Amino acid sequence: MSVFHDEVEIEDFEFDEESDTYYYPCPCGDKFEITKEMLEMGEEVATCPSCSLIIRVIYDPEDFDTEEEAASISKVELEVVSK
Repeated sequence: MSVFHDEVEIEDFEFDEESDTYYYPCPCGDKFEITKEMLEMGEEVATCPSCSLIIRVIYDPEDFDTEEEAASISKVELEVVSK
């Protein structure tokens, strides 16, 4: 069982498009980080690379569906509509 330092909404994170990583300030002076790929896999824990603190990221997993999943959902919807 993990003990979270805090729970933070994804909207409060800064997003770096170059690295596809979300960052949030850590009390130690560094930043908590979680990648877009981790969020797509359902991960909800952001870690700080400089200390042992972790935070729980509050977000809607549907906002981070991969493009492949979205494409397959659209295909299923089209099949249902055409029947």
